[in-house]
Amino acid sequence: MSHTSSSLSSASAVVRAPAGRPARHRLIATLLVAGAVVVNVAFAGLGSVFDYPDVLNHPAAEVLATFHDKQGAVSGLFLLLAIGAGLMAPIAVSVGRLGSSRLLRASVVVGVAAAVVQVVGLLRWPLLVPGLAATPEDPAAISTFHTLNVILGTVVGETVGYALTAIWTVLVVLALREVVLGRVLMWVGLVAAALIAAGTAEPLGVPMAGLLNFVGYVVWSAWLVAFAVRVLLVARRTHTLSVG
Repeated sequence: MSHTSSSLSSASAVVRAPAGRPARHRLIATLLVAGAVVVNVAFAGLGSVFDYPDVLNHPAAEVLATFHDKQGAVSGLFLLLAIGAGLMAPIAVSVGRLGSSRLLRASVVVGVAAAVVQVVGLLRWPLLVPGLAATPEDPAAISTFHTLNVILGTVVGETVGYALTAIWTVLVVLALREVVLGRVLMWVGLVAAALIAAGTAEPLGVPMAGLLNFVGYVVWSAWLVAFAVRVLLVARRTHTLSVG
């Protein structure tokens, strides 16, 4: 009786194991698509409501006054953008489970770090800027706003965030180019990473760095969605082979 029970238990385990794999891959695909969609929706909304990021080229007092006039919508959209950036952490963790290579293990650390620095940089808008925007002409408020933009915006959220996002992409591409991505998505990912990394030169006044970075994120968003599709296709193929 115990032998029969053990055999049935083993057979059940064999059947359940492949069934869990597609579920895990669906979660990964969902996170990848959500990350791309949420960030782009928030960014488009900020461009429409707040003229972001071009508004940052305006005088600080004007930026603060505009923020104050549209504080609810702008704060909400920046919070949504921070959530989208924060999705990089679960994306990195879940993608890291697609294999056991050293590159994938490293990508988890880099991806989580990218999420943290970008969220920290973005949350200055809904958490710290409202208090400054209440007195947009105050020299102290303007000075603090400039400091926040340089430290949390330019240095932490953007420069470090761009670099870590690019590195994460390269690590994932190198680790999964054969088993998941394929040649085309490998090159698309590498190009996106290079364009995103170009944004780190924008504070140095390098011409076109900002535009290249913007194009890089557009390509990267499309790459995330295509990556999600590939993950689902691999899951389906693996499940079919295991059942067959």
